[in-house]
Amino acid sequence: MRYSHKLSDAIHILAYVSIYQDGDLSSATIAASVESNPALVRRLMGALRRAGLLTTQQGSATPKLTRDATAITLLDVYRAVEEDGNLLHVDDKTNPKCVVGANIQDTLREAYDEVQRAAEVQMKQQTLAQIIAGILTRHHAKTQ
Repeated sequence: MRYSHKLSDAIHILAYVSIYQDGDLSSATIAASVESNPALVRRLMGALRRAGLLTTQQGSATPKLTRDATAITLLDVYRAVEEDGNLLHVDDKTNPKCVVGANIQDTLREAYDEVQRAAEVQMKQQTLAQIIAGILTRHHAKTQ
C-alpha cells in the first residue's frame, strides 16, 4: 500500500513559509527542507494557492500565508491537497457471490464515513500555528 505524504509536505511548506518569511523561499530551498524536488513543492504550492491558503507571484520567491496561521486548520490543508478527500478506501473488487464479498463494501463505507467525520472534526481543531509552535519548541529544546 502506498501512503500519501501530500498533507505532511503541504503543512511543512506552510510552516516553512511562516517561519522563514524573510528568508529564501524559493521552491528549491523549500524542497531541500522537505527532502523532495522543487517540482513537487511547486505543485503543492499551486494547490495551496488555489485553496486560498497561500499567495505566490510568478517569477518571485515570495510566497505568503493568506491569513494568520491560527486561522489555517489541518482540515483546510488536507482539503487543499488530497484529491478525493477520503482517508480510507474500500476495495471495490470483491466476490459478489460470497457473503462477505457481497456485503463488505457497503458495510465498510458506513464505518469509514464515521471515521472520516471524526477525523475531520479533529483536523478542524488543529491549526498551523500549533504545528509551528511545536516545531519551534522542539528546535529550542534541542539547541539549549
